[in-house]
Amino acid sequence: MTSTSVSVAGRTASPSTARAINDRLALHLLKDKGPLTAGELKSLTGLSRPTIADLVERLRQTGLVAVVGESGAERRGPNARVYGIVADSAHVAGVDVRTDRVAVCVADLLGRTVAEESLPVAPDVVPAHTVAAVVALVERAAERAGAARLHHIGIGVPGLIDPATGELNSPGGLPSWHRELATALHGGLAAPVLLENEVNLAAVAEQRLGAVRDRDTFVLLWLGHGIGAAVVLDRVLRRGASGGTGEIGFLPVPGTAGLPSATGCDGGFHSLVGSAAVCELAQRHGLEAVAGGSHGDGTEGSGAAEAVIRAALEAEGRGETFLDALAARIALGVAAICAVLDPGCAVLG
Repeated sequence: MTSTSVSVAGRTASPSTARAINDRLALHLLKDKGPLTAGELKSLTGLSRPTIADLVERLRQTGLVAVVGESGAERRGPNARVYGIVADSAHVAGVDVRTDRVAVCVADLLGRTVAEESLPVAPDVVPAHTVAAVVALVERAAERAGAARLHHIGIGVPGLIDPATGELNSPGGLPSWHRELATALHGGLAAPVLLENEVNLAAVAEQRLGAVRDRDTFVLLWLGHGIGAAVVLDRVLRRGASGGTGEIGFLPVPGTAGLPSATGCDGGFHSLVGSAAVCELAQRHGLEAVAGGSHGDGTEGSGAAEAVIRAALEAEGRGETFLDALAARIALGVAAICAVLDPGCAVLG
């Protein structure tokens, strides 16, 4: 290590901490801009040439980085080597949990999807059998991806995640196996498990890859079978004291028959823009809409989604008036969020 130092929270970092920071910085650059030569890493990081040489060698020894080519005949030598991340040196799995199905995606270190599996879940199956089937599903996806083991497993679920315990802490209405899944996956696959609300994960994805890559503060309003919102302020996902930040379905709004309670959101914003309410609104405007999907497949929110798509395809008439009425309902919730948080941007998902 050279004399390069790094300050952390007003203190000078130890050499091991500085190395870890430098390694992380280089890996991020190789992921986002790579492959890169040692000279390009030096220019992008501002680190000295000896520091870069040590850093590259450390990463090569861990198997995270390898020489993937040369920058050109005119630049022969160590600095002409091009370094890239070894994508299959680690794999992660994402598990999308719904009430009626589970989908699994396994990705490599560069975030590329290498295997996918899905499983329908019937409501009358014994919870323990469902949990075992999902564990087997993730194992099968990892095997297809060529992963000897998974580095991490991320689970997206509907409901509240307790910030203190990291466990699912939701009112009734969700299948009991949702609560058991994280523990079973951790025990069955010996990998760290992250449990997170599905709408919060969607917001993280929008910030990294989607519509708000250039924004530090925004709100994602998720419209589906139920209604939720994710709040990102100053690039930090906010969860609240109990994990309930963004439970906008409970928001009291005009135009509903009552008020929501601590255990039910039937009198809140959910009553205006949940999938059942959207289907009812579409029917009032003379449009076909069947809650649970036009084919009776039970897919969450699919009937409402199909009604909106059909209405959008109509140039004028019933479809247009339906969409205007729906937009006015959605605007109530968005206006409430904006009045309190001033997010500067609201994303509809």
